[in-house]
Amino acid sequence: MTPTGLAIAIVAVPVVVLTVLRINATLVFLSLCLGQILVMFVSGDMASTIGILAAGSGKTSPMAVSLALLLVPAALTAFFMIGTMKTPFKRALNILPSLSVGALGLLLSVPLFAPGLQASVKDTVVWHEVEGLQTIIIGVSAIVCLFFLWLQRPKHKGGEEEKGKKHK
Repeated sequence: MTPTGLAIAIVAVPVVVLTVLRINATLVFLSLCLGQILVMFVSGDMASTIGILAAGSGKTSPMAVSLALLLVPAALTAFFMIGTMKTPFKRALNILPSLSVGALGLLLSVPLFAPGLQASVKDTVVWHEVEGLQTIIIGVSAIVCLFFLWLQRPKHKGGEEEKGKKHK
């Protein structure tokens, strides 16, 4: 796969998967943010620990540990949230946070790639466009995801159950 194709796939695959499987993209976006926090604060110690435990195998790399810490929370959230977007209206609106997941995934994962792959992806037009819009992408994505979280609050039903309850 070409570096441009890889960059486009990193953005497009989450959009398609989250939309088709009706996964709440807002929670996946927040899981990516959590993954970035894990990368920032846990990856170094975790890579050292795994290196000690797998001494002599030579199969661990700090970049792989960091990518796993970034992506596993989002992947697990996506798995557990399959089918959570029920109505067609919510599924259509879910495309916005899905795009946020793809763009943030690209911004966060490329710096964790091996140096050669990282350099080739950073030379693509897609990367330059996303990197140039980084502040806007993250800011707008955060606002969109907060808005979607606020829309998902439970609806208060004032039906029959409420009329029969006594208030103290």
